[in-house]
Amino acid sequence: MGMTRPEAGSFRDPGGRVYVIDGHVYRSVMPAAVDDYEFVRSTGLIDKLCGNGQVIPETTVDPGVLGIDGEGARYVLEHPMLPFISFPYEWSFPELKAAALLQLDVNLEALEHGVTLSDASAYNIQFAGPRPVFIDSLSFRRYREGEFWMGHRQFCEQFVNPLLLRALAGVPHNSWYRGALEGISAQELRPLLRWSHKFSWNVLTHVVMQARLQGRATSQCSAEHRIRKQKLSRLAFRQMLRGLRKWIARLEPADTGKTVWADYAGCNNYDSGETEAKRDFIADFAGSLQPAMLWDIGCNTGDYSRAALESGAEYVVGFDFDQGALNLAYCRAIDENLNFLPLYLDAANQSPSQGWAQSERSGLMQRAGADGILALAVVHHLCIGRNIPLQEVIDWLVAMAPEGVIEFVQKSDPMVQSLLRLREDIFDDYNEETFLRHLGRKASIVRSETVSGANRRLFWFRRDRDYLS
Repeated sequence: MGMTRPEAGSFRDPGGRVYVIDGHVYRSVMPAAVDDYEFVRSTGLIDKLCGNGQVIPETTVDPGVLGIDGEGARYVLEHPMLPFISFPYEWSFPELKAAALLQLDVNLEALEHGVTLSDASAYNIQFAGPRPVFIDSLSFRRYREGEFWMGHRQFCEQFVNPLLLRALAGVPHNSWYRGALEGISAQELRPLLRWSHKFSWNVLTHVVMQARLQGRATSQCSAEHRIRKQKLSRLAFRQMLRGLRKWIARLEPADTGKTVWADYAGCNNYDSGETEAKRDFIADFAGSLQPAMLWDIGCNTGDYSRAALESGAEYVVGFDFDQGALNLAYCRAIDENLNFLPLYLDAANQSPSQGWAQSERSGLMQRAGADGILALAVVHHLCIGRNIPLQEVIDWLVAMAPEGVIEFVQKSDPMVQSLLRLREDIFDDYNEETFLRHLGRKASIVRSETVSGANRRLFWFRRDRDYLS
């Protein structure tokens, strides 16, 4: 076997590394982690958590699968490959909340087995469809009676404080979290809180007092040293986790009014026949392609993602910038048990590769690999709303998948006119003829259909084989 290379995001754990080889995910268990690994497995905790879907399954395999990297490993585990890797700064409020509740539930169950978690990183959780799943099996270790919860500060910074930013101040966490990958500190959040917020026992305990502790310490190390000296009984630890869970479960976004596109599905310019024609077109596309992975760029509340799933798509990742639409899309995915993961995306400012050596967290396009895409009511927003040249928008979309459906909206459409209302029309090349010329250089048109008078038209494209070569 040739050389293997560990995943860039797994370098922080001396207990083991993660490898992806030919579509298989492996995790090494190094000697430093063996005692805890064997103890935790002996309790039956992992079997129980895997059985109810809270923790990703694992199978012990021959260390030889890792080649040279497997020589020092005491165990090598294989995990199923998740369809898509996402990060907390791409999650909507209810997704971050669901991930926080899972982290707490896993830790509560672990305590019942004499086990706890060594950290509380949000990056230890991924989504399979709309369901969160814990993925870091080496975070489990033997619980030591009386120890303080060493993951408390991390849990607050990566879950509690980002949620409070939205729940108390009405500010989505996504941009801040993307710029500060370890989350939001109590010292940063506290100045944004009103006096009335600080009368909450939970805010006082998990934000205000934490900020004071961090501020008084001469360094982070001295603050951590203070924490390590504290004692916390198992009963008090359990009550703390349960109290956090009850509080977080009640949190809701403060900005609950209408957002830009949250009610788009019910207030657009289509009549019922036009909406049905659009849905039928997507159904025909998905039924013909049968994509294992479909990306829905501008998914809104998920109407067409659901149509694609009902017609043959196996898994859909949706992207949108509107928080209200994303919240509704996620609730729909949960309520209807859809294999659909809606994520936050500003298409003109996509998630970059970042973190250590700019590789710890992969950028959006580094995670691309869909079999098909939908780009409905997207092109005009990027071209006219964000001043991105039409050719570049088409290049970006066609590069994502070998087949897809792109909607082109004419300037005469009311939605485009609304974008132009307060600005000069400098978009001379924004027309269907130019759109088709650029698309035709990279792909062939399988089918097209006008779905809204003469204003909106769908194009099913198939990328040329040599386009990306």
